[in-house]
Amino acid sequence: MTVLVTKKKGWIKERKNEYYYKKAKEENYRSRATYKLAQTITKYQFIKYGDVVVDLGAAPGGWIQSARKVVGKKGFVLGVDLKPIEPFVQLYIRTIVADMTEPATIDQIMSFLPRKADVVLSDMSPNISGVWGVDHARQIDLATKALETAKKIMRPNGNFFVKVFEGELLRDYTKMLQQNFEEVKLVKPPASRSKSSEMYLLALGLKSPETVSEGQS
Repeated sequence: MTVLVTKKKGWIKERKNEYYYKKAKEENYRSRATYKLAQTITKYQFIKYGDVVVDLGAAPGGWIQSARKVVGKKGFVLGVDLKPIEPFVQLYIRTIVADMTEPATIDQIMSFLPRKADVVLSDMSPNISGVWGVDHARQIDLATKALETAKKIMRPNGNFFVKVFEGELLRDYTKMLQQNFEEVKLVKPPASRSKSSEMYLLALGLKSPETVSEGQS
Protein backbone atom coordinates (compact mmCIF):
# COMPACT_ATOMS: atom_id res chain seq x y z
CA MET A 1 0.00 0.00 0.00
CA THR A 2 2.82 2.40 0.91
CA VAL A 3 4.46 1.79 -2.48
CA LEU A 4 1.23 2.57 -4.36
CA VAL A 5 0.67 5.78 -2.40
CA THR A 6 4.25 6.88 -3.04
CA LYS A 7 3.93 6.20 -6.77
CA LYS A 8 0.66 8.13 -6.93
CA LYS A 9 2.19 11.10 -5.12
CA GLY A 10 5.16 10.98 -7.48
CA TRP A 11 2.85 10.98 -10.50
CA ILE A 12 0.87 13.95 -9.16
CA LYS A 13 4.08 15.89 -8.50
CA GLU A 14 5.39 15.09 -12.00
CA ARG A 15 2.12 16.24 -13.55
CA LYS A 16 2.01 19.50 -11.60
CA ASN A 17 5.61 20.28 -12.50
CA GLU A 18 5.09 19.41 -16.15
CA TYR A 19 5.57 22.34 -18.53
CA TYR A 20 2.15 22.44 -20.24
CA TYR A 21 0.30 21.77 -17.00
CA LYS A 22 1.91 24.83 -15.41
CA LYS A 23 1.49 26.87 -18.60
CA ALA A 24 -2.25 26.11 -18.67
CA LYS A 25 -2.60 27.26 -15.07
CA GLU A 26 -0.69 30.47 -15.77
CA GLU A 27 -2.68 31.28 -18.92
CA ASN A 28 -6.05 30.38 -17.36
CA TYR A 29 -6.81 27.42 -19.58
CA ARG A 30 -8.91 24.58 -18.22
CA SER A 31 -6.47 21.84 -19.19
CA ARG A 32 -3.10 21.22 -20.79
CA ALA A 33 -4.98 19.62 -23.70
CA THR A 34 -5.70 23.14 -24.96
CA TYR A 35 -2.21 23.25 -26.40
CA LYS A 36 -2.56 19.94 -28.24
CA LEU A 37 -5.40 21.33 -30.30
CA ALA A 38 -3.91 24.81 -30.63
CA GLN A 39 -0.62 23.43 -31.99
CA THR A 40 -2.44 21.27 -34.54
CA ILE A 41 -4.64 24.16 -35.69
CA THR A 42 -1.57 26.37 -36.11
CA LYS A 43 0.19 23.75 -38.23
CA TYR A 44 -2.70 22.55 -40.38
CA GLN A 45 -5.23 25.44 -40.30
CA PHE A 46 -8.17 23.03 -40.23
CA ILE A 47 -10.38 25.32 -38.12
CA LYS A 48 -11.10 28.79 -39.46
CA TYR A 49 -12.82 31.99 -38.42
CA GLY A 50 -16.61 31.61 -38.51
CA ASP A 51 -16.58 27.81 -38.40
CA VAL A 52 -19.14 25.69 -36.54
CA VAL A 53 -17.24 23.23 -34.33
CA VAL A 54 -18.52 20.27 -32.30
CA ASP A 55 -16.22 18.97 -29.55
CA LEU A 56 -17.00 15.42 -28.35
CA GLY A 57 -15.63 14.48 -24.94
CA ALA A 58 -15.16 18.17 -24.24
CA ALA A 59 -14.86 18.30 -20.43
CA PRO A 60 -13.38 20.29 -18.79
CA GLY A 61 -13.37 22.62 -21.81
CA GLY A 62 -9.73 23.05 -22.84
CA TRP A 63 -10.39 22.30 -26.50
CA ILE A 64 -13.40 24.60 -26.48
CA GLN A 65 -11.13 27.42 -25.32
CA SER A 66 -8.71 26.68 -28.13
CA ALA A 67 -11.38 26.42 -30.83
CA ARG A 68 -13.25 29.57 -29.78
CA LYS A 69 -10.13 31.68 -30.23
CA VAL A 70 -10.11 30.71 -33.89
CA VAL A 71 -13.82 30.72 -34.80
CA GLY A 72 -14.52 34.04 -33.05
CA LYS A 73 -17.93 35.62 -32.60
CA LYS A 74 -19.02 34.67 -36.12
CA GLY A 75 -18.50 30.99 -35.31
CA PHE A 76 -20.08 28.54 -32.91
CA VAL A 77 -18.66 25.84 -30.61
CA LEU A 78 -20.70 23.07 -29.01
CA GLY A 79 -19.10 20.94 -26.30
CA VAL A 80 -20.55 17.49 -25.54
CA ASP A 81 -19.62 15.28 -22.60
CA LEU A 82 -21.02 12.79 -20.11
CA LYS A 83 -19.92 15.21 -17.38
CA PRO A 84 -21.25 18.76 -16.94
CA ILE A 85 -18.89 21.42 -18.30
CA GLU A 86 -18.55 24.71 -16.50
CA PRO A 87 -20.46 27.24 -18.64
CA PHE A 88 -18.74 29.83 -20.81
CA VAL A 89 -19.82 33.46 -20.88
CA GLN A 90 -19.57 33.70 -24.68
CA LEU A 91 -22.95 33.35 -26.38
CA TYR A 92 -21.44 31.45 -29.29
CA ILE A 93 -20.35 28.61 -26.99
CA ARG A 94 -22.80 26.02 -25.70
CA THR A 95 -22.29 22.81 -23.76
CA ILE A 96 -24.55 19.83 -23.23
CA VAL A 97 -24.47 16.65 -21.16
CA ALA A 98 -25.06 13.71 -23.48
CA ASP A 99 -24.01 10.11 -24.10
CA MET A 100 -22.46 9.56 -27.53
CA THR A 101 -23.54 5.90 -27.48
CA GLU A 102 -27.22 6.93 -27.45
CA PRO A 103 -28.84 7.35 -30.92
CA ALA A 104 -30.91 10.33 -29.72
CA THR A 105 -27.73 12.33 -29.07
CA ILE A 106 -27.33 13.08 -32.78
CA ASP A 107 -30.67 14.91 -32.89
CA GLN A 108 -29.82 16.67 -29.63
CA ILE A 109 -26.56 17.95 -31.10
CA MET A 110 -28.17 19.11 -34.34
CA SER A 111 -30.85 21.01 -32.41
CA PHE A 112 -28.14 23.30 -31.01
CA LEU A 113 -26.21 23.93 -34.23
CA PRO A 114 -26.89 26.91 -36.49
CA ARG A 115 -25.98 24.66 -39.45
CA LYS A 116 -24.06 21.46 -40.07
CA ALA A 117 -20.62 21.45 -38.46
CA ASP A 118 -17.50 22.46 -40.35
CA VAL A 119 -15.28 20.58 -37.91
CA VAL A 120 -15.83 17.73 -35.44
CA LEU A 121 -13.29 17.10 -32.68
CA SER A 122 -13.09 14.07 -30.42
CA ASP A 123 -10.89 13.79 -27.36
CA MET A 124 -13.11 11.05 -25.93
CA SER A 125 -11.22 8.49 -23.88
CA PRO A 126 -12.27 5.34 -21.99
CA ASN A 127 -11.75 4.74 -18.29
CA ILE A 128 -8.26 3.27 -18.33
CA SER A 129 -8.17 -0.31 -17.02
CA GLY A 130 -4.43 -0.78 -17.26
CA VAL A 131 -4.90 -3.74 -19.61
CA TRP A 132 -3.45 -2.37 -22.82
CA GLY A 133 -5.39 -4.52 -25.31
CA VAL A 134 -8.68 -3.65 -23.61
CA ASP A 135 -7.92 0.07 -23.40
CA HIS A 136 -6.81 0.21 -27.04
CA ALA A 137 -9.97 -1.56 -28.21
CA ARG A 138 -12.17 0.73 -26.15
CA GLN A 139 -10.42 3.80 -27.53
CA ILE A 140 -10.86 2.68 -31.13
CA ASP A 141 -14.52 1.94 -30.38
CA LEU A 142 -14.98 5.52 -29.14
CA ALA A 143 -13.11 6.87 -32.16
CA THR A 144 -15.41 4.84 -34.41
CA LYS A 145 -18.45 6.27 -32.65
CA ALA A 146 -17.01 9.76 -33.12
CA LEU A 147 -16.56 9.10 -36.85
CA GLU A 148 -20.13 7.85 -37.20
CA THR A 149 -21.33 11.00 -35.45
CA ALA A 150 -19.16 13.27 -37.58
CA LYS A 151 -20.54 11.81 -40.81
CA LYS A 152 -24.07 12.65 -39.66
CA ILE A 153 -23.55 16.16 -38.29
CA MET A 154 -20.80 17.52 -40.56
CA ARG A 155 -21.06 19.20 -43.92
CA PRO A 156 -19.33 17.76 -47.01
CA ASN A 157 -15.62 18.68 -47.11
CA GLY A 158 -15.59 19.14 -43.32
CA ASN A 159 -12.63 18.19 -41.09
CA PHE A 160 -12.32 15.66 -38.27
CA PHE A 161 -9.72 15.45 -35.47
CA VAL A 162 -9.79 12.39 -33.21
CA LYS A 163 -7.76 10.82 -30.41
CA VAL A 164 -6.53 7.25 -30.86
CA PHE A 165 -4.15 4.88 -29.05
CA GLU A 166 -1.37 2.91 -30.73
CA GLY A 167 -2.23 -0.72 -31.35
CA GLU A 168 -3.21 -3.39 -33.83
CA LEU A 169 -6.65 -1.90 -34.56
CA LEU A 170 -5.27 1.50 -35.56
CA ARG A 171 -4.43 0.53 -39.13
CA ASP A 172 -7.99 -0.57 -39.94
CA TYR A 173 -9.41 2.54 -38.33
CA THR A 174 -7.05 4.72 -40.37
CA LYS A 175 -8.20 2.95 -43.54
CA MET A 176 -11.79 3.71 -42.57
CA LEU A 177 -10.93 7.40 -42.35
CA GLN A 178 -9.14 7.27 -45.69
CA GLN A 179 -12.28 5.87 -47.29
CA ASN A 180 -14.34 8.77 -45.97
CA PHE A 181 -11.93 11.72 -46.24
CA GLU A 182 -9.68 13.15 -48.94
CA GLU A 183 -6.58 13.26 -46.73
CA VAL A 184 -5.60 11.67 -43.39
CA LYS A 185 -2.62 12.63 -41.23
CA LEU A 186 -1.20 11.02 -38.09
CA VAL A 187 -0.44 13.78 -35.58
CA LYS A 188 1.53 13.82 -32.33
CA PRO A 189 1.33 17.41 -31.00
CA PRO A 190 4.35 18.63 -28.98
CA ALA A 191 2.02 19.10 -25.98
CA SER A 192 1.19 15.38 -25.99
CA ARG A 193 3.41 13.59 -23.49
CA SER A 194 6.22 11.71 -25.24
CA LYS A 195 5.68 8.70 -22.96
CA SER A 196 1.99 8.54 -23.81
CA SER A 197 0.73 6.16 -26.50
CA GLU A 198 -1.99 8.64 -27.44
CA MET A 199 -1.88 10.24 -30.84
CA TYR A 200 -4.36 11.92 -33.12
CA LEU A 201 -5.68 11.46 -36.61
CA LEU A 202 -6.55 14.53 -38.64
CA ALA A 203 -8.95 13.76 -41.49
CA LEU A 204 -9.46 16.54 -44.01
CA GLY A 205 -12.24 16.91 -46.57
CA LEU A 206 -15.23 14.69 -45.80
CA LYS A 207 -16.27 12.91 -48.99
CA SER A 208 -19.87 12.81 -50.12
CA PRO A 209 -21.67 9.48 -49.49
CA GLU A 210 -21.80 8.95 -53.25
CA THR A 211 -18.02 9.28 -53.57
CA VAL A 212 -17.47 6.84 -50.70
CA SER A 213 -19.84 4.30 -52.28
CA GLU A 214 -18.09 4.56 -55.65
CA GLY A 215 -14.71 4.00 -54.01
CA GLN A 216 -15.92 0.86 -52.24
CA SER A 217 -17.62 -0.68 -55.27
